[in-house]
Amino acid sequence: MSQYDYIIIGAGSAGCAVARRLSDDHSLRVLLLEAGGPSDGFWNRTPAGVAKLHKSEQVNWNYTTEPVPGLNNRTIYWPAGKALGGGSAINGMVYIRGDRRDFDNWAKQGNPGWAWDDVLPYFKRSETNERGVSDIHGGEGPLYVSNPSVIHPTVDNFIAAAEACGLQRRVDFAWGEQEGAGPVQYTIRNGERHSSYRAYIEPVKDRPNLTVQTGVKVCRIALADKVAIGVELIDNGQKRIVHARREVILSAGAIRSPHLLLLSGIGDAHQLQKHGVPLVAHLPGVGLNLQDHLTVRVQAQTGRDSSYNGDLRGWRKYIHGARYLLTKEGYLALGTSSAAAFLKSSASADYADIEISFRAMTFTAQPSGKIEIDNYDAISGSVYRVRPASRGQITLRSSDPGDGPVIQPNYLGASEDLEATVAGIRAFRRILAAEPLASRIQKELIPGSDADSDGKIADYVRRDASSVFHPAGSCKMGHDEMAVVDSRLRVHGIQRLRVIDASIMPVVTSGNTNAPTIMIGEKGADLVRADIASMGVRAS
Repeated sequence: MSQYDYIIIGAGSAGCAVARRLSDDHSLRVLLLEAGGPSDGFWNRTPAGVAKLHKSEQVNWNYTTEPVPGLNNRTIYWPAGKALGGGSAINGMVYIRGDRRDFDNWAKQGNPGWAWDDVLPYFKRSETNERGVSDIHGGEGPLYVSNPSVIHPTVDNFIAAAEACGLQRRVDFAWGEQEGAGPVQYTIRNGERHSSYRAYIEPVKDRPNLTVQTGVKVCRIALADKVAIGVELIDNGQKRIVHARREVILSAGAIRSPHLLLLSGIGDAHQLQKHGVPLVAHLPGVGLNLQDHLTVRVQAQTGRDSSYNGDLRGWRKYIHGARYLLTKEGYLALGTSSAAAFLKSSASADYADIEISFRAMTFTAQPSGKIEIDNYDAISGSVYRVRPASRGQITLRSSDPGDGPVIQPNYLGASEDLEATVAGIRAFRRILAAEPLASRIQKELIPGSDADSDGKIADYVRRDASSVFHPAGSCKMGHDEMAVVDSRLRVHGIQRLRVIDASIMPVVTSGNTNAPTIMIGEKGADLVRADIASMGVRAS
């Protein structure tokens, strides 16, 4: 059938949550559209398979940015999930909510209902946490959140060394107080990746009021007199319009959601005119306010017992592969990082603005996209500023929906981001030099001892830094001239159209963005349901 109550574009971290919660009301007909296909093969389910998904054409949009001036005019690879589960089907599975002040600041910027105390119930509702039900954790939600199946001794040493450097030991980052160091949790269930699709949609995929369509190319939102009436799409080579009786919901992510708005005539009038797109609503902020976490590597050589590189190379990898097949445990059942440290780059920072994601192993991404475990014993960390001051943009390349957008992240456009990143590398070096970790370190490999001044470290950052794959903010929530949606996630100036995904973040959260994006999906669904109730329509 071609008419539904709600059409959700994008079966990613937020879209799956929205579709599940709306379809809980059996009187509503819900259509969930996904450009990609299934993500259910062995390596899709196996946590260590993240390396094989890095540039997979099957499950990845494989975007590339424009040359970035702050990074020596390098183009930067930007993966994005193109499969059921979206980004949660290809990410590193690390579960970090963000600092409570992230959300309190959203509310202070004119977005009531988005403070920490407002969003915490949605974090709890989304999860079944291995640590059990508590004031901060849920026990009945669709998403399974687990502890690492194995913690390498070097990971414990990293946490202890960070504590020796003055950081508080954190048992659980989910409290919203993140400054300190501790182990991370994962979106992994029984040793397998638990994407938002597997968590929210797979258990209810046979509901008669829920339709999930894959391999669908959405061209634009169908509009009539500034009212969203449906979606124009290409399915099996045929272009058609599917109608929504109540709302169209964009959950296509921080790249595709603004792109689809622009293609639909919603955005900056000058940009739309330039590409021959008829103007429907002048919203100059569409595609602006783009933020991402820029990461830089630090690696140190160790002895054999301090790294598990050797366990994932040669004949030993078959032993660990067999262990995983038999028990769903071990190193193949881990996410991309085992521990994290959050700290201030300077005394002037309001709260921790640097994250160090630590792992007792190293890997290298080859130009082909293949990720390989390094053939030496080493440990590593990714250092990045979690609340960058730099802002980029998503713009049209053309009016053709088949042309991807122009992505300019403008990394290091604000000098303070470079200064903070340099300070973060120095902080990590102090941790590496503190016991009990120091005795495991033989020498620093990257950036190496030659980077012995702030200037040389800065040069290294410009030369080596890359995306940590957390784009957000390009359809900003708020009420200023750059805002795209209001605090109920309704697109300004357009009726029956919302954006519910990471693009609505006014400021990106302090850490990995998957957990807060799922929370946005949970809360966004409640906002939709509240509007149904206010209109006197049953919402079970």
